[in-house]
Amino acid sequence: MHLFYTPDISSETYTLSEEESKHAVRVLRLQTGDTIQLIDGKGGFYTAEIIDDHQKRCTVKITDTKKDFEKRSSHIHIAIAPTKNNDRTEWFLEKATEIGIDEVSLLDCDNSERTVVKTERLQKVAISAVKQSLKAYLPEIHEIVPFKKFIDSSESLKALKFIAHCHARESLPHLKNLYTSQQNVIILIGPEGDFSEEEVKLANQKGFQEISLGTSRLRTETAALYACTTINILNND
Repeated sequence: MHLFYTPDISSETYTLSEEESKHAVRVLRLQTGDTIQLIDGKGGFYTAEIIDDHQKRCTVKITDTKKDFEKRSSHIHIAIAPTKNNDRTEWFLEKATEIGIDEVSLLDCDNSERTVVKTERLQKVAISAVKQSLKAYLPEIHEIVPFKKFIDSSESLKALKFIAHCHARESLPHLKNLYTSQQNVIILIGPEGDFSEEEVKLANQKGFQEISLGTSRLRTETAALYACTTINILNND
């Protein structure tokens, strides 16, 4: 199956972007009459026939349309402090997109080691991942914001809210024991140095429950992917 990202598709015929056209015609050597699939990142999954195999402006005709393709019943939102090594943040986003995630927010925390992130690059990683995993929904990726600003803005959102941290004050309940399947969820994942005590306290005040992700001390990107995977498994039971 040859899958292409077409975010602005709106009519029976469509011209692929120059990048996608080159990939279709020059790399995959597709020709007029060949069938391909398209996604718009908003739940649309399309079957199309190539009607002009131009290397820079490949044009297709839509032959079948599916809306809300494999739409999930709940919304998974991970808010994560970007890792010092940006490749690790990209790895998390790629794998989480393949597994299933709806929204990713980037947090500037007290102990953050990276406060600047190129979301354009993350967008490309996510697009590649949805194509790889045959998904029709592209996760929404937000610019990095201060922790407090995110917490304040999330106060009105209707979702289960959790904050994972490693402060050893007490034994915390595991995420799997607090999450109710098919419910919208927001999970906060801190930087390599963890959330500060003040940030945990603030999150508590805004309705976030403290959780454990097991007995192992996980890297930031591993913890975020573990949380995303846990929610997907519970929703699929």
